[in-house]
Amino acid sequence: MRSIETLRATFTQFYGAAPTHITRAPGRVNLIGEHTDYNDGFVLPMALDRAVLIAARARADRRVRMLALDFEHARSEFALDAPIEHDSANKWSNYIRGVAWALLARGFILPGLDLAIQGDVPRGSGLSSSAALEVCAATTFAEIGNLEISKVEIAKLCQRAESEFVGMKCGIMDQFISALARADHALLIDCRDLSYQNVPLPRGAQIVVCDTLKRRGLVDSEYNTRRAECEQAVRLLAAQLGKPLRALRDVSPEEFARGENALPPTVAKRARHIITENARVLDAVAATRRDALAAFGALMDASHASLRDDYQVSCAELDAMVEIARQQRGCLGARLTGAGFGGCTVNLVEESAVDAFISDVARAYHARTGLSPQIFACRAMAGAGVVE
Repeated sequence: MRSIETLRATFTQFYGAAPTHITRAPGRVNLIGEHTDYNDGFVLPMALDRAVLIAARARADRRVRMLALDFEHARSEFALDAPIEHDSANKWSNYIRGVAWALLARGFILPGLDLAIQGDVPRGSGLSSSAALEVCAATTFAEIGNLEISKVEIAKLCQRAESEFVGMKCGIMDQFISALARADHALLIDCRDLSYQNVPLPRGAQIVVCDTLKRRGLVDSEYNTRRAECEQAVRLLAAQLGKPLRALRDVSPEEFARGENALPPTVAKRARHIITENARVLDAVAATRRDALAAFGALMDASHASLRDDYQVSCAELDAMVEIARQQRGCLGARLTGAGFGGCTVNLVEESAVDAFISDVARAYHARTGLSPQIFACRAMAGAGVVE
C-alpha cells in the first residue's frame, strides 16, 4: 500500500529510526439516522475504506512529537508531564492532544511517542476525519503503552476529547463506528445505552459517496439551535402527554400526532424529523436483513426530505446532488449524510450501474453548479487496529 510505504519512509527519514507500529482508523458514512444521536436515538453508520494512518515509535522521555504529512509536514509537540494546552497554529494536533488529555484524566500512564500522521478521509466533508484521527491516536497510545482499554471506552474517551478539549460538541456515533466497525457490515447503535448490532449490508447494491465540495457552514451555531429546539419539544410534549420523557426517543409517532399541536410550528418540525427518523433507522435495519433494496432506498429518500423540510439542514448543493442522483439508472436511494449545510450525500446504487452513476452524476453536477465533485464507491471496512 503506497500510503503506508510513504508514511514509513517519511517517519524514518524525519525521526532517524523506523516506526515500530502503524495503526489505522477509518472514517465513516452514516447510512441513515441523522441528528438522532443527541436525542438518545438510533443511527446506522458504516466505516469507510478511507482512513487515518499513524506511524509511531516510543520515546525514552515523556514527550509526544507529531508530524502531519497532509499539512505540508507541519510539526507540533507537547509534554505528558505538564498541562496539555491547545496549539492554535496547528489545530490538527489538538485532536491528538485531546486524546492524550482524556486518557491521562482516566488514569492511564502514557508513553512518550514520535508520530507521523497521514490520511485519505476528505476533511470538512462530514466523513469524520477528526474522529478517525482521535481513534487512531488512542489506538496507538493503547498499543504501545499496553493499556487495558476496550474499544467502547476508546470511543467514549475520544468523544470526550473532541467535546471537552477540542470544543466541538458531538455525539458518540463517529468515534464508535471508527473503533468498532466490522467489515462488510453497518453498525446499528442505540445512542442511549450504547448497545450495538452488526448489520450485514444488503446484497446487490453498493454505497456511493458524493462530496458536493460545498464545505459545511453554520454547523456549530445551527447544531446548538437544533439541540435546544429538541429539548424544548421534550419539555412541551412531556407536559402535553402527561408522562416523563428523557428525550424525543421516548415519543412514538402516535404520541407525537396527539401532542404536536402543543408545540410551536418550528419546534414541531424538528421533533417530527427526529421521531420519524428513529423509526426509519429501525425499518432500514429490517430491510437490510431481507435484502429489500428498494425499501431501504425509499427510506433514504424519505430521510433526505425530512432533513430538508423539517430539520432544515440541507442546502442547494446537497439538494442538487440528491436530485441528480435519483435521475440515474440504478439509483435506489439518496440522502445527505452528516450534520448538513454542505458535505456529502450517500447513495444506494445497483452494483451493475455504479460506474455509469459516478461519471454521469459528476458530469451533471458540474454542469449545474460549476463544481467538480469527488465521487467514490465504498466498501465497509473493519474498525481501528494495528496495520503492522
